[in-house]
Amino acid sequence: MSLWLDKYRPTSLGKLDYHKDQAAQLKNLVQCGDFPHLLVYGPSGAGKKTRIMCLLRELYGAGVEKLRIEHQTIVAPSKKKIEINTIASNYHLEVNASDAGNQDRVVIQELIKTVAQSQQIQSSTQREFKVVLLTEVDRLTKDAQHALRRTMEKYMATCRLILCSNSTSRVIGPIRSRCLSIRVPLPSTEEVCSVLTAVCKKEGLLLPPELAKQISEKSGRNLRKALLMCEACRVQQFETPSVIVYRLLEVRARLYELLTHCIPPDIIMKGLVTELLNNCDGHLKTEVAHMAAYYEHRLQMGSKAIYHLEAFIAKFMAVYKKFMEDGLDAMMF
Repeated sequence: MSLWLDKYRPTSLGKLDYHKDQAAQLKNLVQCGDFPHLLVYGPSGAGKKTRIMCLLRELYGAGVEKLRIEHQTIVAPSKKKIEINTIASNYHLEVNASDAGNQDRVVIQELIKTVAQSQQIQSSTQREFKVVLLTEVDRLTKDAQHALRRTMEKYMATCRLILCSNSTSRVIGPIRSRCLSIRVPLPSTEEVCSVLTAVCKKEGLLLPPELAKQISEKSGRNLRKALLMCEACRVQQFETPSVIVYRLLEVRARLYELLTHCIPPDIIMKGLVTELLNNCDGHLKTEVAHMAAYYEHRLQMGSKAIYHLEAFIAKFMAVYKKFMEDGLDAMMF
């Protein structure tokens, strides 16, 4: 079951709930034919990524939503192997190069070169270029940003870059000057309330206006956080201990299924941790990582993998439930 955040994410520019004038400008940008490099920036939770994906769909159609996770291995000049995860469709590649640390320059050069030199698109979209989406560009090292500036000039004919950033203050001037900058501001309190009310209506729920306004204010108008808080209110209202126990039993059945199919326990643990970290708020990630390290050690020392895997999941559920309850208390008071 998807979170509301993913379930009701707009998939086209015409379905965006706020900043509609900006959405119309993006649509005109696609139709004009001369598509530039873009620098999309704004606060976290403002809707930057959603707008970028809607823009890609406008460029290439529904095929851009058929995503796959790819594990890339890049060899640096020092012969060191760099592992990096990317998300790709037939039309674009998304990567957070800052995950590679001080090797981000090599990652940027190699990935963009690979995309630019690969077989170009032959379809009815009439787009002869592919798109590389670079997230958290403001976290790249200066060397990586200068390499990015040179690369974006070299492969302009076959590749376009969409750079995503919370701020432009740490993005070097030569990159800013080569991109069309698009600022995505936070939605207003009224717009956040409108989105929350619409989502609750689709779920068959009635959201009191006072609660919607409280959620909007406590989330700092961060729509991602507001939707998670709103769903947490619903879960808090309808979850019971018996439901939690039932879900833990469901998880146990799935763990047994994986183990009986000879999936190594450490692979199961790694997959669990990866997914949990991707779906946790920032300050929860550290606690999840510590828990994972503890139970990973027990997994290696013990003889019954199911005990340690299930213990890790139960511990996470307890920690996450407490986090939700604390969040609700803070929201209400």
